[in-house]
Amino acid sequence: MENPLCFSIFLFLCILIQSSARGQSLGPESFGRRSRAAETNETSQETRTRFLLFRGETDKGCQIRLNRSDTLQHCGFNSSLPLVMIVHGWLVDGILEDWVWEMAAALKSQLAQPVNVGLAEWVTLAHNHYTTAVRNTRLVGQEIAALLQWLQESVQFSPSHVHLIGYSLGAHVSGFAGSYMSRKHKIGRITGLDAAGPLFEKASFSDRLSPDDANFVDAIHTFTWEHMGLSVGIKQPIAHYDFYPNGGSYQPGCHFLELYKHFAKHGLNAITQTVKCAHERSVHLFIDSLLHADMQSTAYMCRDMDSFSQGLCLSCKKGRCNTLGYHTRQERQSKKSKSLFLVTRAQSPFKVYHYQFKIRFNQTENPVEPTFTVSFLGTRGERQKIPITLSRGITSNETYSFLITLDVDIGELIMIKFKWENSVVWSNVWNTVQTIIPWGRESLHSGLALKSIRVKVGETQQRMTFCSENMNDLQLHPAQEKTFVRCEANSETLKRKIR
Repeated sequence: MENPLCFSIFLFLCILIQSSARGQSLGPESFGRRSRAAETNETSQETRTRFLLFRGETDKGCQIRLNRSDTLQHCGFNSSLPLVMIVHGWLVDGILEDWVWEMAAALKSQLAQPVNVGLAEWVTLAHNHYTTAVRNTRLVGQEIAALLQWLQESVQFSPSHVHLIGYSLGAHVSGFAGSYMSRKHKIGRITGLDAAGPLFEKASFSDRLSPDDANFVDAIHTFTWEHMGLSVGIKQPIAHYDFYPNGGSYQPGCHFLELYKHFAKHGLNAITQTVKCAHERSVHLFIDSLLHADMQSTAYMCRDMDSFSQGLCLSCKKGRCNTLGYHTRQERQSKKSKSLFLVTRAQSPFKVYHYQFKIRFNQTENPVEPTFTVSFLGTRGERQKIPITLSRGITSNETYSFLITLDVDIGELIMIKFKWENSVVWSNVWNTVQTIIPWGRESLHSGLALKSIRVKVGETQQRMTFCSENMNDLQLHPAQEKTFVRCEANSETLKRKIR
């Protein structure tokens, strides 16, 4: 392995597929053909899946039993409110993870419109070798569908008012549940949180979560880093809207170098928590959208993360952007998936503010590869010396686009300071050359000329142009900083806002 991180991830992937050597291989014959909705009629009253309803924020759940209407009344089910049901994933140790209770509490306490909050608890079926748990996902999906059909028949509760939130294998369980429902009575929404990759990647629509499993399907991909053809989270689009935070392959704060922090919190389980960090980030991004209603993260349609990192995709025209998490804008559309990208912080609140910067250098005789920093002054605050690394060397008369993110809202931009950050050695060489060859000063000073900077703010869709404060001196030299101010006529109004 190239580094400890790769090794730890490889070990985790080995755990995921270990049972393929012990149990049956999982080809299409192991899954069987996707059953019709009518098959749910054969489900017995006692299901392997336990359905729990949460009555309060700290409640551990009241069990609803299929075909037992008295349990609906006892557990406080309100048929006039929507039902949000959490579906956990594969369990290595047979214990439900803390995030389940955190999400249930957030759903109970943070929504303006109250909802029924439930849990499809399939611990006995999930606590198995991975391939066995995969085979069990269809049964659990079938039992969830049976519950929803019973609710429809017994209390006239429409499946269109149901929102299934499935994590890892639970995402595919939710998809199977949707497939067992009739076309006239589809589930309203399914959210897949880093749906499991092994044995599902590149599978057909019928063998995984897909857009046709509910009226609206959204998915968050957070751990699609691939090794030996496998990834913990599925990489391919599987929903109407597929969100890829930070590109989806890995997440900030989950690097192996963060292991010492996890030791302080998780003790001997630190390695497992470090590896699981990126996979479970999908869950915490979703919970974050509930806890911080005023700090919703916006994602933007884009071809890939490389294009997004150049700031080329910050458009909200024609539905090209959407909100990540619970408050995602639901749009009925074709089965074709939309892939959206965004950057997040390493911890909650995860929201950042996205800016596209376009700059054009003139009078560059030879390609150069400098490093720059920018500082911002806004109506609500400022940020100092944010590093910029261009993807290629600078040549004359070419426009460069790049993405900058801020973790705080500084309001409307008023001023930008742009600095050529070079080493002290380079600066000394530059000054020496200027002293030794004074007659060449004019030629050397024409190295980088920067007249204006164009900015687009993703969250507000505002476009701005900043011009050099001193239009008589546009040249930028090593270790020098230039100030740029708003070119628009209303820039004086903006300046007054911060006085």
